[in-house]
Amino acid sequence: MRLTDFKVLTFDCYGTLIDWETGILNALRPLIRKDPVERSRDEVLASFARHETAQEAKTPDMIYFELLGHVHRRLAAEWGIGASEDDHRAFGGSVGNWPAFADSAASLSYLKQFHNLVILSNVDRKSFAESRKRLGVAFDAVYTAEDIGSYKPDLRNFRYMIDALKNSGHAEHDILHVAQSLFHDHAPANAVGLRSVWIDRRKDAAGSGATPPPPEGVHYDFRFSSMAELVEAHRDELRE
Repeated sequence: MRLTDFKVLTFDCYGTLIDWETGILNALRPLIRKDPVERSRDEVLASFARHETAQEAKTPDMIYFELLGHVHRRLAAEWGIGASEDDHRAFGGSVGNWPAFADSAASLSYLKQFHNLVILSNVDRKSFAESRKRLGVAFDAVYTAEDIGSYKPDLRNFRYMIDALKNSGHAEHDILHVAQSLFHDHAPANAVGLRSVWIDRRKDAAGSGATPPPPEGVHYDFRFSSMAELVEAHRDELRE
C-alpha cells in the first residue's frame, strides 16, 4: 500500500493541522491564572479532554463554540474558580486564534497537487472558516459536526463523509484518512473500513493530551510524526 494509491485525503483538523493543545492552553490561561492550584500541562489537557468528550456525548447537536463555553464552565466549577458568562463565551470563541502547526500550510499545498483534500472536523462552520485562513489551501469539501449533528468518534460522522464523497464519484478505497487522534479518528475509521495515517504529533509526550485514551486494538496503515514527514514519504514514492 502506498500513499499515492489514494485519490482523496480526508483530514481531521484540530490536533492534526491546527495545534489545538497550544490553542486550548492559551485560551485557558485567564482561568488558570486564577487557580491557586498549580496544574501541569498534561493535567489541564486531560481535564479538557474529559469534559469535552462528556459534553459532546450529552449534547451532540450543540454548536461547537457553544459547547466549548460549557466545557469552560465545567472546568471552572471543577477547579473551584469564579468565571463569568463573558469568560465562557471568550473560550468558546477562541478556536480561530488557535495556531496552525508550522508544516501544515506547506504540506497541504504540496498534497493538493495530487489529491482531493477534505476536512472532517468536530467544530462548527464559523470556527473552521477562521482556521482555514491559517491553512492556506482550498479544500474540496468540508464536513463539520454542525453539518452532521454529531461529534466524532460517532460512526455517523464517517458514514456521512463517505456517502458524500461517493456522491461526488469517490469510492471508499479512494479515501485515506489523516489524523492525530486515535480516539476520535482512527478507531472509527477502523470500524467503517477506512485506511488511515497517524500523524503522531505527540510522539515523545506521555499520555494522550487533549484527547481521551484510545480503545484497545486501534490501528493505522501509516505513521508519521508530522505532516512534513508524510510529504517526504509521498515524494519518495514518486521518485521510486
